Amino acid sequence: MKKTILITGASSGIGKATAKFFNEKDWNVIATMRNPDNEKELINSEDILLVKLDVLDLNSIQDAIKAGIQQFGKIDVLLNNAGYGAFGALEAFAREHIIRQFNTNVIGLLDVTRAILPHFRSNKGGVIVNVSSIGGKMTFPLGALYHGTKFAVEGISEALSYELEQFGARIKIVEPGAIATDFAGRSIDFSNDETLTEYQGIVGKVSEGMPAFFENASPASVVAEVIYNAVTDGTSQLRYTAGEDAKAIIAQRQGTDDETFLSGIKTLFKL
Repeated sequence: MKKTILITGASSGIGKATAKFFNEKDWNVIATMRNPDNEKELINSEDILLVKLDVLDLNSIQDAIKAGIQQFGKIDVLLNNAGYGAFGALEAFAREHIIRQFNTNVIGLLDVTRAILPHFRSNKGGVIVNVSSIGGKMTFPLGALYHGTKFAVEGISEALSYELEQFGARIKIVEPGAIATDFAGRSIDFSNDETLTEYQGIVGKVSEGMPAFFENASPASVVAEVIYNAVTDGTSQLRYTAGEDAKAIIAQRQGTDDETFLSGIKTLFKL
């Protein structure tokens, strides 16, 4: 029997690449997104189901899972991929933007996970893959909100691993580095208040320095392949890096004390 994966945020980037990859591997794919009517590449077929799902809308989460089960009989894997990055000085963000960042990247992930757990419990198995980031292991300047959410995803995932073991399910964390998607465009919410003069120096230097981080970005297909391997390797391995830069940066962070690593980041951005 063909296996089935449900993917959040499948309209672009990592989500779309993963939908295509799993479909090529003869999986059923429940490709969810906020506006499925706008999707032109992933077309409804016998093994691809396009469904509306907004991680901020509890009803849409339940409806998407229900539709997927009705279509394919069972969901074997959940990929929590939907998210975006809020960058800027903390003082420059309105409170509603702060809440939206955590609601999307953290609370939304938790809501989708909670919604599918009864199905996994009844089947005594299943895999949850949470897309984190190297930004869940280290930080860039002006990323307090985004990094805060990804650090949260790391802790949530690790703690959930104990719970899921109780009924035969597993959880995986995928940590991409720089990926050649539109994340640096439509998926970044950059806030700046020019009246906050004390921050304008760092805002300018980070804006100038960040493009260099994406110069050697990996294609989203690299992450899709790592996700597939994480799902199918049959091991209890928890974390997977995606991209050569991710491997190098995470290894450097783990092998360096805080002061040295942070000094290196400051040098990178000429702070």
